[in-house]
Amino acid sequence: MSARSVEVALVKAGRTKIRYPADVVRDDGTRVTVTAPWAAPGVRDFGFVRFEPGDVFTEHYWRNRWFAVKEVRTGAGTLKGWYCDITRPAVLRDGQLLVEDLDLDLWVSADGSSVLRLDEDEFEESGLAGRDPAAADAARRALDELERLALAGQLAGLLGRV
Repeated sequence: MSARSVEVALVKAGRTKIRYPADVVRDDGTRVTVTAPWAAPGVRDFGFVRFEPGDVFTEHYWRNRWFAVKEVRTGAGTLKGWYCDITRPAVLRDGQLLVEDLDLDLWVSADGSSVLRLDEDEFEESGLAGRDPAAADAARRALDELERLALAGQLAGLLGRV
């Protein structure tokens, strides 16, 4: 299948956080996989990883799961790790891949030695549990599932790599 372009739109708290072009490399009807260069301006240093111009993201979005997994590599191809966003299931429509970020994140280093749960405080402050308890429960379960997979060394299997 030849690559086609889509616009990834990441929405958070009802506002568009970022939009960027990406190339679809696979869409099996359940999972959409795209590639895109680091889309934000400049460098973002989290302390445990730096995202910077030249980095390439291979992003996996599911229509039936509450997360997205982004494999992050340098421009030279060296794996930095996986940044996992907890999201509502993705929607691909009219050339736009719409993803609603639910604040929770997980970082997994390239060698699997570091698995970090992120932004749990932001998630609690978001008020999602009060507004949409079912979505909040699904988000927590998704984070737990990704953490279990990462700690067991099975994240690559989820992405179709063995």
